[in-house]
Amino acid sequence: MNETWRRFGAYDVLALHDGIFEAPLDVLIHAGGQAALDEAVAGWSKPKVSIPVNCFALKNADGITLIDAGTGPSWGEAMGHAPTAMASAGIAPEQVGRVLITHLHGDHALGLFHGERARFPNAEIIVPKADLAFFGDEANRAQTPQNRQGGFAVAAAVTKHYAGRIHPVAAGTVRPGIALIPLPGHTVGHSGYLIEGEESLLLWGDALHLPDLQASDPDVGLVYDFDATAAVASRRAILERAAREGWLVSGGHIEGLRRVNESGPGYELLPA
Repeated sequence: MNETWRRFGAYDVLALHDGIFEAPLDVLIHAGGQAALDEAVAGWSKPKVSIPVNCFALKNADGITLIDAGTGPSWGEAMGHAPTAMASAGIAPEQVGRVLITHLHGDHALGLFHGERARFPNAEIIVPKADLAFFGDEANRAQTPQNRQGGFAVAAAVTKHYAGRIHPVAAGTVRPGIALIPLPGHTVGHSGYLIEGEESLLLWGDALHLPDLQASDPDVGLVYDFDATAAVASRRAILERAAREGWLVSGGHIEGLRRVNESGPGYELLPA
């Protein structure tokens, strides 16, 4: 999917690779505590967290829609490659009519900006209402741990550079054939977008960062989760629903398209 468009409903969909994010294993947490985390990590056998960062282009009769926008140049040379991927696909920034944001973290929304201006001069920004309400209110900053405060600067930049073009949305249809599914926990308003068709595709943002580890043990989370308990509940619920509905899935940190299958007490994500 990284190099070819694939049809879902009314949309052709293309994954845009933005880069690779790496972090030490101490960013991992577990709902069962340290012993449960140690057991999960020992079975996983990886020396560090290394995850792809993706966003997605959708093409239909209404033009180009993005789901998320990558990091832009803000996170160093290992990331920020989505604009090059867009150009390779023949997409100019001026052609983007709308950007659907899963949540207001930098690796999903800083690509909306090019320096001190909007990267997409003609785009509307569709963002989960709960995320914009929380991160758009500076009064909430004091009660937010410092390592989870990045969304406030992102919300301020979106509000400044896309003034008059921001559309907060709640659960349900946000575009023809596209529905927002709330997945709270990673952020207050974290959401996925379901592209509906005979075969449907759920782009679930950060419901899972590490598909092999978190599918088999959904109680594994990351320190970046705003509400770890809610994130586990959302992860379990969406894995169960995707398996039951037969949806294909991908997201900000999933390589390619996957199909969700039950596997013992957890799940597995199989290449589609």
